[in-house]
Amino acid sequence: MALDEFVLWVNADKPYKSAKEYIDAVKAANGSMKIGGTGSKQEDQIITEALQKQTGAKFTYIPYKGGGEVAVQLVGNHIDSSVNNPIEAVAQWRAGKVKPLCVFDGKKLDYHEKIAGDLAWDSIPTCKSAGLDVEYLMLRGFFMPPGVKQEQIDYYVELFKKVRDTDEWKKLMSDGAFNQTFMTGKDYLAWVANEEKRHEDLMKNAGFLAK
Repeated sequence: MALDEFVLWVNADKPYKSAKEYIDAVKAANGSMKIGGTGSKQEDQIITEALQKQTGAKFTYIPYKGGGEVAVQLVGNHIDSSVNNPIEAVAQWRAGKVKPLCVFDGKKLDYHEKIAGDLAWDSIPTCKSAGLDVEYLMLRGFFMPPGVKQEQIDYYVELFKKVRDTDEWKKLMSDGAFNQTFMTGKDYLAWVANEEKRHEDLMKNAGFLAK
């Protein structure tokens, strides 16, 4: 149905003007700077581990119960950064309490409405363009049990296409700055298989998998 984005956020009062400046500060701090995320050994911490491996910077990862709590902790300067989804931090960005440094997608966000002053979602550079060669997107999709008939699959595919055409869906996509990639059939299967292998490698490298 869509892919959810991740953004590197810092407190708006911090001096960093780019992701590179921030990562340089993390390197200099040698492990004392905190990055907050939702839960342990899942998306936010996987991105943190990928950042550490790619840049050589060392973070202290602090797990919280949800993205809302992470945003509050960042506003209060209890953590130094987060990788919250856009929709989890947009209110704090609009209020001038946090600022985005880069988005973990291969392309910039395709939303032009101003959110914070003169800045829109498409004002945020990609992390790769900022020197952080890390991409990560979260699947928002549907699965069915094995053995279902093709006509049943076709029914739901057509239903979800209709959902995507509604004003409510379009507003959700815009509010959350989602990547609106839509996949079905073989394309979807291939994407899931590739992501499964990539996650296995990421989690193995991070030491998250049981031996």
